[in-house]
Amino acid sequence: MLKGFKEFIMRGNVLDLAVAVIIGAAFNKIVESMVADVLTPLIGALFGAPDFSAIKLGPIALGKFINAVVNFLIVAGAIYFFVVVPMNAIKQRREKEQEQTPPPPPEPSEEVKLLREILEELRKK
Repeated sequence: MLKGFKEFIMRGNVLDLAVAVIIGAAFNKIVESMVADVLTPLIGALFGAPDFSAIKLGPIALGKFINAVVNFLIVAGAIYFFVVVPMNAIKQRREKEQEQTPPPPPEPSEEVKLLREILEELRKK
C-alpha cells in the first residue's frame, strides 16, 4: 500500500502539478499586489475612487467584483503573453525545423540485409 503511494507521489506529473500550484500561489501574490498597489490607485486617480471595494450598489459589493475582474484580466494577460505566446512560437519553430529536415530513411528489414550479404558474397566469387 505504501509502495503504491510512493509510486503515485514520485510520478512526474504529480511533481509538476505540485510545482505549478506553488508557483501559481506565488504569482497570485504578485498579481494581487499589482492590482491593489498599481492599477487600483491608477484607475482610482482617473475615476476618483482609489479603492474599488468601496463601490456598492445597494447591498451588492460591486467594487469587490470589479477588483476580481481586474485581477482575472491581469492573470489571463500575463499567462497569455508570458506563457502561451512564447510556447506557440517555440512550437512553430520546431514544426518548421521538422519540415525542413527530412526524416532519415527507414532501416532495411532483415531480409534485405540478408540479401545484401548474399549479393556481396556472390560478387566476391
